[in-house]
Amino acid sequence: MTVAPHFQFQNDTLHAEQLALNRLADEFGTPLYVYSRQALRDAWESYRVAGEGRKLLVCYGMKANSNLAVLQEFARLGTGFDIVSGGELARVIAAGGDPGKVVFSGVGKQVWEIEAALQAGVKCFNIESEAELERVAQVAARLNRIAPISLRVNPDVDARTHPYISTGLKDNKFGVPIEDAPRIYARAQQLPSLNIVGVDCHIGSQITEVSPYLDALDKLIKLILTLKDQGVDLHHLDLGGGLGIRYTDETLITPTDLLSKVFVALDAHGLGHLEIVLEPGRSMVGNAGVLLTRVEYLKHGETKNFAIIDAAMNDLIRPTLYDAWHSVEAVQPRAVTADTPKYDLVGPICESGDWLARDRQLALEQGDLLAIMSAGAYAFTMASQYNTRPRAAEVLVDGDQVHVIRPRETLDSLFASERLLP
Repeated sequence: MTVAPHFQFQNDTLHAEQLALNRLADEFGTPLYVYSRQALRDAWESYRVAGEGRKLLVCYGMKANSNLAVLQEFARLGTGFDIVSGGELARVIAAGGDPGKVVFSGVGKQVWEIEAALQAGVKCFNIESEAELERVAQVAARLNRIAPISLRVNPDVDARTHPYISTGLKDNKFGVPIEDAPRIYARAQQLPSLNIVGVDCHIGSQITEVSPYLDALDKLIKLILTLKDQGVDLHHLDLGGGLGIRYTDETLITPTDLLSKVFVALDAHGLGHLEIVLEPGRSMVGNAGVLLTRVEYLKHGETKNFAIIDAAMNDLIRPTLYDAWHSVEAVQPRAVTADTPKYDLVGPICESGDWLARDRQLALEQGDLLAIMSAGAYAFTMASQYNTRPRAAEVLVDGDQVHVIRPRETLDSLFASERLLP
């Protein structure tokens, strides 16, 4: 049984902290995203402890979960933010985050987004192409600003993760080849509206080994020393994010596992003065959330049994997009025996790809409540309104209290901005 630490059974009922999930489903309906506030705090603490005594800035990769309440909690704890759009910058500001702790990543920054980031005073632009370097310089010059920049380099390191979430190989769209970096930094030195402050690297997501990071770090250290010889003194080294979480039985690495080795390597090369920037997303929120869903119908077939649930691929697209595994727990489970059937958990959407789990042995009856575990990251943020389905509500549990942090969408709201023809 795979249950995240802050979601445990009490009196044979699955709870979020001190609240029974069936009570939350009854009060707020399903599908329903439920998050644990303490899980957010504990995830942050694991990074704080790992960097104790060193210069470390944790910039939460908010594409994983961008609810304002989640951002607010992290901002209060002292995190920065890794953003990839002007919309995400607006969310950081609305949540009370410090723009001076924001790193702006992403391969397609538009002029208005660059302007907004400059006016807000972000910590750094992570530059992902030579064309972007020129555009940021031009926009900054026009606004009479100095743009702090870091070049995102691609070290061609295999993070050994799913191809869709691997970002550090030559075939990926992100960053510039590391061998081109000295030349591009030399160009940046010629542009008076730019201030070179760092170097950035991100090799992928759901990484469960330290070795890919150390392979990338070895190349980064060589680059930093080369840049120093050409007169580029960096202030920070951004190692990206990507630490994995437990969906099934993965052996994980902790922030301390990673950073302890990073600090040793940097100190050995006289680079211990560099501020380390990390961009964790999934590891901060992934196991802080579950998706509650109710069984609408059971359909038994000759080759397959289907549990048709009220959650669907528009609520959680990871399984059909990545073939991702999420553990499924009955909120009030019945005993499972050798004769208990296996079910595919499928939603109401008119697509054969609409499934959330396959071949799960569960003792089910119509109306049962299920929890899709590890649904705090890349879940609601990737949700849609396909088939004109309102997006789920989101609630955050704090001990024995619950806060609605996004009400369920109404049907009217789904087309309120549309216009009929005259």
